[in-house]
Amino acid sequence: MPISDRLAQLGSGVFARNDRRKGAYRNRAGDPASGLPPLLDLSLGSTDLQPPVVAIEAMAAQLVRPESAAYCLHAATAPLRQAVAGWAERRFGVAVDAEREVLLLVGSQEGTAHLPLAVLNPGDAALLLDPYYPSHMGGLRLASARPRLLRLDPAAGWRPDFAQLSAQEWQQLALIVLGFPHNPTATTGEQAWLDAAVAKAVEHDIVLAHDNPYVDLALEGEAPALLRNPAWRQCGIEFFSFSKSWCLGGFRLAFAIGAEWLITALRQLKGVVDFNQSLALQAGAIAALEQAPDWPAQLRQVYRGRRDAMAAALRDQGWPVRLPSMALYLWLQLPPQARAMDSESFCAALLENTGVALTPGNGFGPGGEGWLRLALVHPQAELEAGAARIGQWLASL
Repeated sequence: MPISDRLAQLGSGVFARNDRRKGAYRNRAGDPASGLPPLLDLSLGSTDLQPPVVAIEAMAAQLVRPESAAYCLHAATAPLRQAVAGWAERRFGVAVDAEREVLLLVGSQEGTAHLPLAVLNPGDAALLLDPYYPSHMGGLRLASARPRLLRLDPAAGWRPDFAQLSAQEWQQLALIVLGFPHNPTATTGEQAWLDAAVAKAVEHDIVLAHDNPYVDLALEGEAPALLRNPAWRQCGIEFFSFSKSWCLGGFRLAFAIGAEWLITALRQLKGVVDFNQSLALQAGAIAALEQAPDWPAQLRQVYRGRRDAMAAALRDQGWPVRLPSMALYLWLQLPPQARAMDSESFCAALLENTGVALTPGNGFGPGGEGWLRLALVHPQAELEAGAARIGQWLASL
């Protein structure tokens, strides 16, 4: 049966490929005769930490009400949008119009994937960081846009060098997609980097999309934010998520704050693609924002301990590790014993031989080849045990 060229360009996706490998390993390890250790999945940023109790209680209280089972259109999201506006004022000192400048999303990935459809025409050029998060490229492919990759240099601390583009190239761009703190490199970044991009966007009339689900998870320094730049209403939209800061990833709760015309465009697209989450889930999101503002600070302390312990454990096994400035991930260069391998084959062999699943860097673009992403989503003792498994295998190479 035929499929579209657009779908073929999307490919299978790194998380789907990893999922197939993990499923095969689980089946093998499920046989007691195999002698294989259980899967230790460090490939997804799906935390083992729990959301605030007040959020779950608010969901449960609302869930029994009949209106929670109904479709939810934009007007019904007003209480959550008001809570988001209050959060933005407390967090960034910015007054936001909850009606015109805030939009509820089904996860921030939905926003970053759909925005190109709302603002680009086929063939338009868009600037994308390399390495990039997969949904950023996926959104451009769906919109039949032309990606222009901006390679990030590890020697420069993954700082985007906007001088790589000529004046003519800047003039051709219709969209810039950024995200700091940065996934997958676990780099917090600096406000100056984002401000430089805003200046280019204003100068050349370019839409700037800033994906910021890790805004509360900077371990070193303060996370950049588009909302801190006074020109955000001229050119920009910023995506935030409850998945990381409040451990609500499976509930798919997120929101965008941006220029009215961009929020309107994305809202129009969403109007023909999906509805919003149940009012019960929205009640939990409101409780998280208003009653658990310190939750992210508690998470940072846990992740800091895991980061330091896992980095030390891997170093003890002969794998040099650079400490990241952002919580949740380690971004690892291939270990010296495996430099002849590519990232995908290394991750496949690592899973096959140790039961430890990492994400190959090639799934984040050409600039990710030679690197691996490790998610700190298990307790410290399990992480250290995983490092021991890895070290034993590396010693055999």
